[in-house]
Amino acid sequence: MDGRALARDVTAGDRRAIAQAITIVENDGKRADLLLGALSKAKRTSFVLGVTGPPGAGKSTLVDRLIESFRAKGLRVGVIAVDPTSPITGGALLGDRVRMLKHSTDSGVFIRSMASRGWAGGLNRAIPYVIRILEASGHDIILIETVGVGQADIEVMRIAHSVLVVLTPGFGDDIQASKAGLMEIGDIYVVNKSDLEGAETMVISLLSMVRDMKGKRPYVLKTSATTGEGMDGLTETIENIRSKLGTKDGETMRGKGMKGMITEMAKNELLERLQKVVESGYAEELADKVLKGRMEMKEAAKRLEEKA
Repeated sequence: MDGRALARDVTAGDRRAIAQAITIVENDGKRADLLLGALSKAKRTSFVLGVTGPPGAGKSTLVDRLIESFRAKGLRVGVIAVDPTSPITGGALLGDRVRMLKHSTDSGVFIRSMASRGWAGGLNRAIPYVIRILEASGHDIILIETVGVGQADIEVMRIAHSVLVVLTPGFGDDIQASKAGLMEIGDIYVVNKSDLEGAETMVISLLSMVRDMKGKRPYVLKTSATTGEGMDGLTETIENIRSKLGTKDGETMRGKGMKGMITEMAKNELLERLQKVVESGYAEELADKVLKGRMEMKEAAKRLEEKA
């Protein structure tokens, strides 16, 4: 199937076509360029929500609940689950995301688990393209769930329109240490597993901290994804933010996401070229010159950069 025919099927919402299109952009190449060019004519806008938080915070259960809530409202949902790369297969490690598979027969839900594959920032180079495919295929909301908290997750979240940070009561002692990263990227903070001791204290700590963050007034909510407690309020909050897509604030959100995607695409292209130069043996030549005192290390780095 040529790129234009496949693009037509994608925009019609054909699940098999969507899966095929994602495989094509994962493999890159000329077919991907033709496909993305054809999809550029689909003028649709999805709301992209990043979901991050420390391992064990219940992100996957929360995402599962959000899928249910959005589907109950008649919204089409796309999910990109970003996982570490398996050292054996090179694929994504699904972990407890298997529970999401119950939505696999729902034509209004499309879930793709993708390995980070070691890209700087933890962002598989195909993810911006996958967002474009899911958007063109008519998904109203695209959820990007990352596996944990760290610089990798912060980079991934820069491509989202809005970011939901999932925490648990036991994370309270680490809030100050995370302020420079995790605590600066969130638009919504959820204290999940709210039945645990310390949930109220955690909420108060978060409220105090986010008030001190210049120019930001994030939401702070309590949920228990396991029981469903607080999910209505969380869904309403997300819908409130999504409703702003057509406003001036929405332009800012879309601009932020587009800037992040363009930056990640450019960064990954540069990294690919650099890796090819390194594999060519040029880096070893430079290292030898530095070790023999014939070149400064900074000059060697500059030459490697220029070669790329």
